[in-house]
Amino acid sequence: MVETILTGLTSNFFLFVQKKMSDVVTKENGVHAATQRRAPRLNERILSSLSRRSVAAHPWHDLEIGPGAPQIINVVIEIPKGSKVKYELDKKTGLIKVDRVLYSSMVYPHNYGFIPRTLCEDNDPMDVLVIMQEPVVPGCFLRARAIGLMPMIDQGEKDDKIIAVCADDPEYRHYTDISQLPPHRLAEIRRFFEDYKKNENKEVAVNEFMPSATAMDAIQYSMDLYAEYILQTLRK
Repeated sequence: MVETILTGLTSNFFLFVQKKMSDVVTKENGVHAATQRRAPRLNERILSSLSRRSVAAHPWHDLEIGPGAPQIINVVIEIPKGSKVKYELDKKTGLIKVDRVLYSSMVYPHNYGFIPRTLCEDNDPMDVLVIMQEPVVPGCFLRARAIGLMPMIDQGEKDDKIIAVCADDPEYRHYTDISQLPPHRLAEIRRFFEDYKKNENKEVAVNEFMPSATAMDAIQYSMDLYAEYILQTLRK
């Protein structure tokens, strides 16, 4: 049904464009001759109306969290491993936008993103740091296993992060709890989040890492908050 609607919209759009093009380009004796007339400009309102779809995919709301949640979860990647650019979800459009370039020489130690269909007290989806071998393109999603929770206070506000491993990376998929990670890996993560905002004169405090059971409880709670938010929205 959706494919039929999209096909109809696409066909109508191309027929419209084709009609406008015929006013500009004419065909005589097999030779195309461009006229001197300029094609009429389409303002943003008309363009939006022509290209609007009946179904629009939004990574926060339309992507499922996954059947294995809260242990195995889908994660939408915003920031790739090794990036100095902080990307983030634009909640209105569903696109990934540039928030800023970090004010230090530090780079993100691992891929960073969010869990779809979750909601935290800051009105954002649950944040996740995904440990894996390779950087991932912003905007794609992957399967991850939650192995721990990093309690964090960012400028006086709670901003906890789920620590996860890529469920489809042979190097890390066997990890089931944060206690199994090498100590230097945890020190690396802690140091990044404690220091990456210092040059912006912003204070971040990282507390002791929590086990996988705590992480799964936090994910389940954020799933419940999201479900409650959706129900309230539908009642309005």
